[in-house]
Amino acid sequence: MYILDDKYLVSEDIFDKNFVCNLNACKGACCWEGEYGAPLDEDELDILKAIYPEVKPYITAEGIKEIEKQGNYVIDEDDEFSTPLIGEAGPCVYINYSNDGTAYCGIEKAYLEGKINWRKPVSCHLYPIRLQHLPDYIALNYEKWDICSAACNLGDELKVPVYRFLKDALIRRFGEDFYVKLDDMANFHYENPQER
Repeated sequence: MYILDDKYLVSEDIFDKNFVCNLNACKGACCWEGEYGAPLDEDELDILKAIYPEVKPYITAEGIKEIEKQGNYVIDEDDEFSTPLIGEAGPCVYINYSNDGTAYCGIEKAYLEGKINWRKPVSCHLYPIRLQHLPDYIALNYEKWDICSAACNLGDELKVPVYRFLKDALIRRFGEDFYVKLDDMANFHYENPQER
């Protein structure tokens, strides 16, 4: 574990593990697997409400029905904000599917088509890095999930570490300066294996 800017705890796994999303293999399973929806920051709640009219045409009828019943977000069993699910343990309400059955995020589709200027929840953009808010730090941890085994294999094949795959997401969340320092930290990590 490294400390960056006296504020962030950085897991070595984000430098050591490789990852590149492989939608051809997983079909977007992270959008429908799991017990909870995507974790949300408090400042994302009003955004979800504001963009909903533009996002609505990009999601399924089932998703629309659940949003109108549950709202744009819920408080999960851990007392944290997350996106609602369709049914008790179904997919995220913001899901949709391409013709070949691959899941995609309706929010991101609206963003890519220029309808909104917010890409998707930061937790989705940062995956497989999960943020943990501690009393004195924000921890950046790598979350291993078996549904992403194809992404790990493709990352190994292409030799792309997690933090490089997530460059855009990390800059979006923490800024360019943070990423430059993180990259310097990664280079130190690779050049000094005896320090581990």
